[in-house]
Amino acid sequence: MLASFASRTAQALVTLFGGSVAIWLLLNVAPGDPAMHVLAARGRTDPDPALIEATRAELGVDEPLPARFARWLLGAVRGDLGVSWRTGRPVAEEFAARLPSTLLLTGVALVFAIGIALVLGLVAAAAPRRWPDAMSRTVALAMVAVPGFLVGVLLLDVVVVQLGMGRVISDGTLATVGLPAFTLALISAGSWSRVLRASVLEARAAPHLDVSAARGAGPLRQLLVHLLPNSLPPFLTVVGVSAAYFLGGTPIVEAVFTWPGLGSYVIESIHARDMPAVAGFALLAVAAFVLVSLVVDLLLRALDPRLRGTGRRR
Repeated sequence: MLASFASRTAQALVTLFGGSVAIWLLLNVAPGDPAMHVLAARGRTDPDPALIEATRAELGVDEPLPARFARWLLGAVRGDLGVSWRTGRPVAEEFAARLPSTLLLTGVALVFAIGIALVLGLVAAAAPRRWPDAMSRTVALAMVAVPGFLVGVLLLDVVVVQLGMGRVISDGTLATVGLPAFTLALISAGSWSRVLRASVLEARAAPHLDVSAARGAGPLRQLLVHLLPNSLPPFLTVVGVSAAYFLGGTPIVEAVFTWPGLGSYVIESIHARDMPAVAGFALLAVAAFVLVSLVVDLLLRALDPRLRGTGRRR
């Protein structure tokens, strides 16, 4: 178990390093002069060459690419993501101020998504190829097909504008998290329910179900006590992988509901071409994905004895 943990941790670190390289290269080989964008944002639309060079030195983009990457990566390891070109404040401080709101949004959305997926998946699996199954699968398919921003706009129009419930502008607290969290949850809950349904139907072929039925276990008890526990590993895998993407999916939802979190901050940073802020958010999203994937993998190994001591998932 210890060797497996060390192996998975090493893989996670390699993945995180590769992601940081890709993020930095994509952002720093983009066309355009960062100094010109920063000066334009400061109202200097026709700067002289000396001012441009001074701004490049201020931003640190006058150094060779390998030196800039090494400085950025070493700073990120220490928790220093640089200084925002847009606000002039440390990016880590900007993130720290907005991260609680984003964590609240993703946490509540995760609870909503798991609840919706369990209900749809179990209803479909309880009556395969009958009308509850067809209805649940249709709802799940619609949730997968409809874009999240469209769901958010419709919820704002119907719930807030038409029914007068909730607020158009969210304040980042528990009182206003319902609609944005529900919107974010719908993005993943449909696909999760389909995975759960398939896993439960596969588990139905296990011979121990005949034994439990012979002992008098009813359909509901078989579903919840015997089928659901054996169907959780595939479900937990897809939940863990998808949940890590929640952080990356918050910008659209936060923009629709004006949620004061990291998502809305990074959208403003993208518009201003604030490279340190965008790179920091991308690195944070990759780190969240790697960490959640590692935790889910170790959890599955703890729950399933067949995976212990193996170097890969079977």
